[in-house]
Amino acid sequence: MAIPNHEKILLQFNEEFNRTKSKIRSELSSIERTGNNIWLAFDEGSGVHRLSKTEEGYGKHVRFALKDYIDLPAGEEEEIDIEGLAYANNYLWVVGSHSLKRDKPDDMEDSISKRIRCLARIKNDPNRYTLARIPIAYNEESGDYELYKMHPHPDTPEIVLSAAKLKAKEQYSQLSEELRYDRHLCKFMELTGKDNGFDIEGLAVKGNRIFIGLRGPVLRGYAIVLEVAVREKKGKLKLQKIGKDGAKYRKHFVHLQGMGIRELTFADDDLLILAGPTMDCDGAISLYRMKGGPADKQESITYLHEIEQLFHVSLGHETPYGHDKAEGVTLTKDHKLLVVYDAPSDERVVGETDAYADVFDYS
Repeated sequence: MAIPNHEKILLQFNEEFNRTKSKIRSELSSIERTGNNIWLAFDEGSGVHRLSKTEEGYGKHVRFALKDYIDLPAGEEEEIDIEGLAYANNYLWVVGSHSLKRDKPDDMEDSISKRIRCLARIKNDPNRYTLARIPIAYNEESGDYELYKMHPHPDTPEIVLSAAKLKAKEQYSQLSEELRYDRHLCKFMELTGKDNGFDIEGLAVKGNRIFIGLRGPVLRGYAIVLEVAVREKKGKLKLQKIGKDGAKYRKHFVHLQGMGIRELTFADDDLLILAGPTMDCDGAISLYRMKGGPADKQESITYLHEIEQLFHVSLGHETPYGHDKAEGVTLTKDHKLLVVYDAPSDERVVGETDAYADVFDYS
């Protein structure tokens, strides 16, 4: 299966936001569209970035600091590791990876023994345990969507929408605490994301159903989509009981030929799944379509012959190791698929700050 013909579209980032952080274009992890805006997250940040449609592609870069809307236990200097964005019900939803992180022995000036010790160090960043929703509304004066801490509902002004975050402590969220006792996932909660441990890398919301895609673990070829529902209480989100025996989540197992989930998005009622290697290795990243989405009101398992593999988005052997990793997908106004990449190759970068995304016809 080859990569189909596709168009390129330019993403233009403001140089100001690249001075104190590593370049945003090099670490894109998720994308969502609202009207003529796209919203982007990158791995090491604590904010979301909005680009607006231009003649060249998308530009007019604006950053929104999430500390202005939700509590960040480690402050904005520590990364959230945002891996999923979704738009639904007048909210922009944001999810962090919820994963542990193993140190990398990058500094070649360190001694060999010190570099080896790095591989034994595991970090648990409090901001990663984020699942939040932030009111979003169209500003008629600017022609752009804006984020708000509180905002009247556009159809029912007497109802006030407010930013809220899932109940969490420094070392876990309510979700990860629940999963510590899950028979499929409990043993993976103490493994780092790059070691087939628990690692969130996808988010999609439809109605009151919140779907969370896991890059890891992959169990005998089956990736996992978690489904949760929340209610707001005293400014915090709390998980509702929706599963068997009062569980506060449901599991949907999907055979993706051994790949983990990189992103989720809905196309009408169908769930589109971007899937790639779960470990830190190169390989094909492909788009799948689950017609009708996950089963309602019950857990499910989807076999390989029941899911449609549409096409490859990228092929690991075509670029140098670790480059052009497709990480985020969203639908354009004309129902094409817009894909953004982590670690773009030289052919994808433009100047000091910009990069090309790809647009596929997926239908």
